[in-house]
Amino acid sequence: MPDAKPIPCRNGQDPRNNSVLAGADKICYWNAVDLYIGGAEHAVLHLLYARFWHKFLYDIGMVPTKEPFLKYRYQGMILGENGEKMSKSRGNVINPDDIVAEYGADSMRLYEMFMGPLESSKPWNTSGLKGISRFLEKIWNIFEQPVTDEAPPGHLLKITHKTIKKITEDILSVSAFNTAISQMMILSNELSGLKKQYKEILDAFVHLLAPFAPHLGEELWERLGHKSGSLAQQPWPQYNNALVKDDEKEIVFQINGKLRSKKILPADISEEQAVNEALADEQIRKWISEKKIIKKIFVPGRLVNIVIT
Repeated sequence: MPDAKPIPCRNGQDPRNNSVLAGADKICYWNAVDLYIGGAEHAVLHLLYARFWHKFLYDIGMVPTKEPFLKYRYQGMILGENGEKMSKSRGNVINPDDIVAEYGADSMRLYEMFMGPLESSKPWNTSGLKGISRFLEKIWNIFEQPVTDEAPPGHLLKITHKTIKKITEDILSVSAFNTAISQMMILSNELSGLKKQYKEILDAFVHLLAPFAPHLGEELWERLGHKSGSLAQQPWPQYNNALVKDDEKEIVFQINGKLRSKKILPADISEEQAVNEALADEQIRKWISEKKIIKKIFVPGRLVNIVIT
């Protein structure tokens, strides 16, 4: 059968009528699925059959795209606490209803994302779940402290904007939710010791938290004084590029590719200055004493490697 011409993306008939599979306007509106996430037990066959049927529909001119899914991500399996696949016969099944009843839906959701990369299979650990529950309590306590409209100090703005950048990138990558949560923990550690909190920072923090713990996020958003509309309808916070750059970095000093020393130096240090700092380092001087330097290699923001004979 020769290939049929794919449908044009224009207004079409209502999909409820009996003359076409679906209205062309509706098909073009939904188009291909942006992201397909599936695990080992169902994704292989479902993905195979879904693609088979979609390609058939494309060949006969019923859909405008060759592929049904633009991007695919593999989801690892949650194993029992004994590291084996969950099953009733093994007696290692975790009932989500019981977890939600005891710890709340946000704790369960956050813990599953914190267990590891999306594509990895991970064993369940109730102790880890309890740790996440305590983390959410810690966040609640932060928001219970007095809140000021004063401008936050520079170091808090810096860690906040780094957190916005990190979580934004991790969410877009789809598979790095665990490191996004780790970054939230870093920010919460910075805030938990303060005697007062800054509204500018808390507004950003609750936005970052909401995709991971939406129930708590909405409650905290309202407690911050936002009465109109859901947090889910608010624009995502943007980071300031100037605030996410490090003023200083740890530069490694190497001799023939082997680590011999290191030092905190300005992030924008020049090659000449970095090499001079390395040559002046006490440990490096021991290694180059009475040796011939044949090459100096500088990797900005990372290392100085001195090649000797």
